[in-house]
Order: sequence, then C-alpha cells, then structure tokens
Amino acid sequence: MSDWTIGIIGGSGLYAIDALEDPQWIAVQSPWGDPSDEILCGTIGHVRVRFLPRHGRGHRIAPSTLDSRANIDALKRAGCTDILAVSAVGSLSEELAPGRFVTVDQFIDNTKGRPSSFFGDGFVAHVSMADPVCDRLSRHAAKAVAAAGGECTEGATYLAMEGPQFSTRAESRLYRHWGAEVIGMTGMPEARLAREAELPYALLAMVTDYDCWRDETEAVDVGQVLDRMQDNARLARETIEAFCKALPRKRTPSPIDHALDNAVVTAPEARDKALMTRLDAVAGRVIRQQ
Repeated sequence: MSDWTIGIIGGSGLYAIDALEDPQWIAVQSPWGDPSDEILCGTIGHVRVRFLPRHGRGHRIAPSTLDSRANIDALKRAGCTDILAVSAVGSLSEELAPGRFVTVDQFIDNTKGRPSSFFGDGFVAHVSMADPVCDRLSRHAAKAVAAAGGECTEGATYLAMEGPQFSTRAESRLYRHWGAEVIGMTGMPEARLAREAELPYALLAMVTDYDCWRDETEAVDVGQVLDRMQDNARLARETIEAFCKALPRKRTPSPIDHALDNAVVTAPEARDKALMTRLDAVAGRVIRQQ
C-alpha cells in the first residue's frame, strides 16, 4: 500500500465508485456538524480511498445547506492526505463544450452566508489562497481523464454562485466579464476549507451545459443537465480509477501539507480552548507544536 489516502468528493451524479475494493461505509463524527453522508472506504490499486458523496446518497442536500466544514473535517479524520473533488458545472466559455472535463485552477467566490473558515474569534489564522488548488493533483487528474477516453482542459476559473436557482442572463454575462469560465454552486467554500485543513485539493469539473449567456441558447434546463450528468458520471468513475492507479507509490510532501505554518496569529495565552478542541483534526499539527 502507498502513502496516499485520497479523499474523493463526488458531485452531482457521482454517488459511488465501482472500482473500489473491499468497500465499507463508515460513519465519521465531526464537531462541526453532520457530514453529507457516511464515508465509503476501500482501495483502488495501491491507494487508499475515502469517498464522500457531496449531496448525500440520493442527492438530498441542497448546495446552500451543505456543511462543507463537517465534510472536510470528516475526510481529515478519515486519514486523507489529499482531496480530488468532482463537480458538475455550466460553461461560460465557447471552447468548453458540454461533455468536456476541466481542471479548475482559480475561483471567484460569489456565495453568500456560508461558513467559510474553521478559524475565528479565539483562534485566528490566515492561509494563502493565491493558488487555491494543488497543481500536482490537477495534472494527475487531467491525465486520468485522457486515459479514461475523455477530453480535459487544464486550467479554468470557477465562479461559485449561491443557487439553487440557475443564473439570469445578465448574471451569466457579468461572470464572463469577470473572467470566469465555468460556473457551479459547491466549489467554494470547499476549496478554502481544504486549504485550512492542510489538504492538497484539486477540482475536476464536468461540463453539463452552456450557461445562459449565449443568445441562441435556451435557458438551462435541469432535465438536460441530468442527462449529461449520467454520461459524465460514467466517465468520472473511470477517471477516478485511472487517477488512483497512476499515482506513484511514494507520496512526496506537498507545501500545502504545512499551509498553517505562520498562519496562526492568536497568541497561545489568548486562544479559545473550546475552539482549539474542535480544531483537533484540522489544525492539530500546529496546535501540538505550540
């Protein structure tokens, strides 16, 4: 067995992984709330895998009510070293046609009111989000799409919107003006929280539709999105298998493994003990050092 323990966050249409060996659903408790579901544990080749369906089995949790803190914390407690998230997105670019996969490298967060940090009063920390994803994981993911027979564009800016409604045409055109290339409802604050948990994170986006910025295109229809998601989900499952089997046996350290170094600014004597207890998985490494 290798040093990798890959957390897979499955987006819309991805609720299981066929290639998982010795699968077992395990409940993981989090002090931040209830994760979306139990975690499906097993192996693919030489890699340990921890799979969490983002919306729960049966897609019962809406984007705005996802407890991303609980999800990331639970994956950290399950021993994950890295996270590959899979999400359905709309396209804001003519070149990114439905059916294509995209590795996200930047985010614009336009969500509202979602808890976006594990830290706060009594234990303040500021991590860098300049480069919000792990390039190493993204490269492996893009190669895995190709190995599974799909097409993948490397690098795109993801606009995270609140939802659950789709965009107005004016909003869609505005997001294009901002430089966004794909749009979804779940990438943030998930990526922020993974960075705070010192978990290298990559987002593999599955394009299901063109967003409504094209004059000649009808409004986004959930039925068409679901049809495309079924096709994309099959390819996503094969991509995850290829991704895990292609990882090197030895996991070399990532700078993200130490994202909290020099990030904590609250003096030890001023720290809130109750919050520190909740942070035992996310920030236990730096808490124990100080």
